Formats: sequence, C-alpha cells, structure tokens
Amino acid sequence: MALVPQTGPSFCMRSEVVHCKPGQSEVVNMTNNVEASKMKETRIWSSSLSRSHTKTKNILSLNKIGVGHKQRHPVIVAASPPTEDAVVATEPLTKEDLVGYLASGCKPKEKWRIGTEHEKFGFEFRTLQPMRYEQIAELLNGVSERFGWDKVMEGDNIIGLKQGKQSISLEPGGQFELSGAPLETLHQTCAEVNSHLYQVKAVAEEMGIGFLGIGFQPKWRIKDIPIMPKGRYEIMRNYMPKVGSLGLDMMFRTCTVQVNLDFSSEIDMIRKFRVGLALQPIATALFANSPFVEGKPSGYLSMRSQIWTDTDNNRTGMLPFVFDGSFGFEQYVDYALDVPMYFVYRKKKYIDCTGMSFRDFLAGKLPSLPGELPNLNDWENHLTTIFPEVRLKRYLEMRGADGGPWRRLCALPAFWVGILYDEVSLQNALDMTSDWTPEERQMLRNKVPKTGLKTSFRDGLLKHVAEDVLKLAKDGLERRGFKETGFLNAVGEVVRTGVTPAEQLLEMYYGPWGQCVDPVFEELLY
Repeated sequence: MALVPQTGPSFCMRSEVVHCKPGQSEVVNMTNNVEASKMKETRIWSSSLSRSHTKTKNILSLNKIGVGHKQRHPVIVAASPPTEDAVVATEPLTKEDLVGYLASGCKPKEKWRIGTEHEKFGFEFRTLQPMRYEQIAELLNGVSERFGWDKVMEGDNIIGLKQGKQSISLEPGGQFELSGAPLETLHQTCAEVNSHLYQVKAVAEEMGIGFLGIGFQPKWRIKDIPIMPKGRYEIMRNYMPKVGSLGLDMMFRTCTVQVNLDFSSEIDMIRKFRVGLALQPIATALFANSPFVEGKPSGYLSMRSQIWTDTDNNRTGMLPFVFDGSFGFEQYVDYALDVPMYFVYRKKKYIDCTGMSFRDFLAGKLPSLPGELPNLNDWENHLTTIFPEVRLKRYLEMRGADGGPWRRLCALPAFWVGILYDEVSLQNALDMTSDWTPEERQMLRNKVPKTGLKTSFRDGLLKHVAEDVLKLAKDGLERRGFKETGFLNAVGEVVRTGVTPAEQLLEMYYGPWGQCVDPVFEELLY
C-alpha cells in the first residue's frame, strides 16, 4: 500500500524530559519505544496510538473514498493563489459579479459535502520548544516524498503540500494545518484525519517532533516562535498591532478546528448562517481547550476565543446584520467590501494594501495599484482575510472551536452536520434561537470564553441550552442514516457534566501536574 511508510511509524515517544522548575515536581516521561498496547488507556492522547489496528483499516479505506492516493512522484506547484494567471478579466468586475461568486456555491442536497480543517502545534520532544522553519521544511519534504504529496513553494521555500483536494499549509507561527477534502460522511472525514496524523507522525517522530492538540499555545512567548516565510504573513504581522492588541497572539499562538458546510439556496444559507452564529458560543464552550498562557492559567477556558475579541474588530465578531430581514448574499458583499484589505497577489508577490478599500479596487483606484482592476481571485483572497465567528465564502465556515485531540477533531463536524444538514434539526434550532436578542448573542460571545457552560443565560445556565442543542445534533445525525452519532460521544460527556476540556486540564494542573504546564504536551499529544 502506498499509504504505508517505507520505514514504518515508530508509535513511540523519544527521550525523557524534565522541564518543571524545582518545587513543581512533575516529570513528563516520554519513554523510548513504548508499544501502543502499553499506553495508558485513560489518556486522551493515547487514542491515536492504541488504535493502530483500527487506524490501519481506516487508512486503507481512504482509497475507496477518494482521499487516498496512488504512488507517484511528487511535483512542485506555485504558492497560493495558483490560478492567478489563468483568470483574465475581459471587462471590469461589478458588485453583481461578487454577489454571483457567493451564490455560485449553492448546490442540491445530494451534493452537500463536509470539509474539516484543523491546526496543531509542532514541538521538539526533548525541549518542548517550537519547530524551526528548517525542521518544518524537512517534515514537509519527508511527507511529500514518502506519501506522494505535491510541494507548494513560495520562492525557494516550501510552505505547504497538496494532494487531490486536500492541502497542508502553515499558519504564521508554523502551526500545521490540514484542509481536508469535501467528503460525504463523517466516517470519511474521521478516516481522513487518521490518515493525515498517521503520515505526519511517521515522519515527525523520526525527527523527534510531536504535535499538540490545544487551542492556545500553553507555554511559548511570541518571541520564541519562528515566523514562517510567507509574504502575506509579513504584511499581516506589521498591520495587526495597528488595529488590535491581540492580533499577533492570534497569528502565532492559536489553533482551531472548523468545518465547512454547503447550502442549497440563498434562503438555506441565511438559515444556516443565523443558526451557526447563534449557537457558535455553545460550540466554543463545548470545545474550550485553551486555559493556559506562558505556563500559567490565563483566567479563560478558551483563550483562543478571547483573543479574537481584540484582534481587529473590522473583520471579526457576531455579525448582527445577518439577522436583519434584508440579509442575503448582497448584504454580505457590502460588508466584505468595507472590510479593509490586507494584500493583492501579483507576479508571485504579495503587495501591501493594508487598510485600503476593495470598493476603490473595483473602481481602479487602489493606491498600491493605480489603474489596476481586481479579478475573482482577488475577491476570493479578500474573503479569506475576514474572520467572523461564521464566515461565508461559497460555503459556510463554523469558526468557534478550539483545537483539540483526535476525538474532538471528529466531534466538531459531527456537531454541526447534525444540526445544519438535517432539515428538522435546523428548523428546531431556528425556533430555539429566534427570540434571542442581539444583546444576548453578544453577551454569550463575550462571557463563554471565561465561564464556558456555566455562563448564565436567561433563567438557567448555558449547559441546559447545550443539552437541547446536542440532542438536535444527535437526532439529525440519526436521520442522516450513516450511523454517525458515535462521533458526538466526545462532547456528550462535556454536556452531561458541564465540565469543559479546559476545566479538566486545570484540574490536572492544580492536582497531579503540580502547577506545571509541561505535562499538557503529553496529555494532548497526537
């Protein structure tokens, strides 16, 4: 099988590391050549090791669902956006063209797919320090050569990989992101995640590298984190401090898991957009998994979510206009046109356009490119620089969850598919949230990062709302008929107890970890 590495995965940790200061007493023991069968079954992170037989079956099944690959020699492709030169505007774009671009995402229900993206922190086992770019390049080259991925280059630097409709990319601080293929079922989605982790670990473990599934970097300072050699990130890094106090934290120290879902019409988009925004704080609470900053509790359960509240308010937030009676594709275009630009990509270079207006670009009056007109790739790129809790492109992105361990990477798409891809659950969710005021939705957005499911809401707690929402998700998955409800088990326990993953980490921090954060690198190791 092409997916089996030439020198099989080690499924082991390397070296013994002791990082806590005297008096903090905790040792992270990453024993040499630990067999999967000897791993502690109670560890969340052990799931990716102790399921090696199941994982092999899942990996083999990928060939049947279209995300596997035939053995072939990798090729080199240009950095994003690869189709720039192929798009030739025969006449100037109009606002109607931009609306039509979004509307072109409409597709019948039988063509709806599930696209999952997740990010993770790579670190050295021995030091718990971040990977340097040179190590990341070695890892990307290794995955490419061993598993047949095409290399994505920016200048002389490898910055990602592509294989079919999957891609691996680098976030600003080297966070490793898988953008999955559009798949039909959650079983396929979870198999894709398994395959990705299997391949990355097969190469990374030989290098003494591990990956951490958490929403905010628990230990490193920004100055400790290497900057990836990508032009767009240099522009963003210079601009972020001008528009918010936490933008650099967002770029370098956060990781998320998100799901991308389809819609059949403008009306269907509106309904899903509204439910997604209203319920996003519940997803934030259920998946809250980022309580530490620079080795200590931050006071937040989702520091990642809190970071977005002061990153750049021109391009983030809960978008109250989505609930206006006049909302549709055109209104989102109006909003996006007024979000300040970051860059334009021309001749394989990123041109700084920070703070400028896409409206001016449409009129050929962009100061950085006077007389030049945009194409649809420019519009598509601009849409990727908008960061609300739910984002509209030619599909909808659910963006409120922290990164986490394997089980929760599969649970997040299950949660949203059950609600948004089943008509009964979608309508019930609309009915449930229809009388929530803009102030209540914003209150939940503001308080959930700190208080999670214990956030007060009306005459109870958010936990009680989450119980009803989880039932909608489960019922929706059951009606889909693919036996997918098991993927919700990871969040079922969170709802039952009202204890978020972050609170579980804090309990270990104040208990067996001896107020040392280093053991989280073992606890949440993929």
